[in-house]
Amino acid sequence: MSHHITEVKDLHYVYPDGHKAINGISFRIHHGESVGIIGANGAGKSTLLMLLMGVILPSQGEVRVGDILVTKKTLPLIRQRMGMVFQNPDDQLFMTTVYDDVAFGPRNYKLAEEEVEKRVQQALEMVGILHLKDRAPFKLSGGEKRAAAIASVLSMQPDILVMDEPSSALDPKSRRRLINLLNKFEHTKIITSHDLDMVYDLCARTIVIKNGEIAADGPTPEILMNAGLLDACGLEMPLAMQGCPVCGGKKIRKLTG
Repeated sequence: MSHHITEVKDLHYVYPDGHKAINGISFRIHHGESVGIIGANGAGKSTLLMLLMGVILPSQGEVRVGDILVTKKTLPLIRQRMGMVFQNPDDQLFMTTVYDDVAFGPRNYKLAEEEVEKRVQQALEMVGILHLKDRAPFKLSGGEKRAAAIASVLSMQPDILVMDEPSSALDPKSRRRLINLLNKFEHTKIITSHDLDMVYDLCARTIVIKNGEIAADGPTPEILMNAGLLDACGLEMPLAMQGCPVCGGKKIRKLTG
C-alpha cells in the first residue's frame, strides 16, 4: 500500500530566529506501523510533527504521504490521509457539543448529513463515548476530552494517526484506557511522547531525536533497553525496564503495539 507510506527525505527546518530545529532527518513509515518518536525537550519532536502535517513547511527537504508531496496546495489531500491529535484537547474541541466537534471535519468536506451522522457514530463508538455525544466538551474529564479529540480525527477516516504527547495530563486509569484503545486501531500510528512506558506498550518501532537529528531508529525494546543511548539523549529507561528495588529483577511486558 504505497499510498499509505509516510516518507521524510533530508528534512531541515530553521525558525525565523535562526534556531535550527530539524537537521537532515530522513525515514520511511509503512502502512500499519506504530512508531514512537522520543527525545528530550527541545529535541525537535513537535517541530517534526508540524512538518509532517504541513502546519509548517521545511526549509529544505521534503515530506511525502504516499505519492503526495506536502505543500500548501496539497494540504486538503494530506489532511484526508493524515489526522493529528494535539497535546491539549482544548485546542481541538471548540463546538458546543461533542457531536458537533466530531462532525466538524466531515461537514467541512461537504459530506451528506447522513454520511456525517454515520461517521460520527462510528468514531464515538470506537473511542467508547457515544453516550457523551450531546455533552459540552468543556464539561468532560481529561480522559473524555482526549477520547473526543481522537474521535474528531477518526471521523475523517485517515490512514495515518499522528499524536503529540497523548498521555499528557491523564490519570492512570484514563492513560491505560487510552493505551488499550490505541492498541486496537489498525491505523498507522506516529506518536511523540515523554511517556516511554506508553511508547513501549504501543510502538513496535522507535525513532530517537537529538538536537534535530536521528540518534537511533529501531525496534522499541532494543532502543528502550539501551541505557547509554537514552542517557546521551537526555532520557531514562521506562519504569517497566528498570530493576525492581526489592529483587533487582526487571518487569518486561510483552510488546503489543
